[in-house]
Amino acid sequence: SNSRDDDNTASTTKTSDPVDETVTADEEPEPTPEDTEPKVMGLTDGVSYQDGVEVQLSDYKRGVSSDTAAPSGTPYVAFTVEINNKSQSIVDIGTGYVMCYYGDESRTSEQIFDSERGLEGVPSMRLQPGRTAKATVACEMPKNQQYLQVEMAPSMEAQAAIFAGNIK
Repeated sequence: SNSRDDDNTASTTKTSDPVDETVTADEEPEPTPEDTEPKVMGLTDGVSYQDGVEVQLSDYKRGVSSDTAAPSGTPYVAFTVEINNKSQSIVDIGTGYVMCYYGDESRTSEQIFDSERGLEGVPSMRLQPGRTAKATVACEMPKNQQYLQVEMAPSMEAQAAIFAGNIK
């Protein structure tokens, strides 16, 4: 019966070679994300850049663009973009951009310009230090869609910030 015990010990030793015991990966600290990777913010979170430029999106409203708009008669979500230049230098916000994506498929959403509704987009201006620019931006968004992602850079020099969340 001794030999049978030996067999058992042999077989258990064999199977318990490096299985779960050696996996320690999930206890290691998360790698620090690099600066090149933008953080995803909530839809109303503010973003501060190192130079002191701040960006804030707020006041989300749904609507349908007017007949004179481009594109016209299109359901949209509009929001206020506020760029606050707390830096020491002029920020050329005309070189920045706002891109919208909606839904689970992350479809690219066309920006809507509608002067009748005050949807003018971010002005192409040079923002002086200490000044704030506020604009209403609208992006095409079907009524049945809820998830919105906005990617925006206040200027060509600035890294894009990503805002995402659901719109009622």
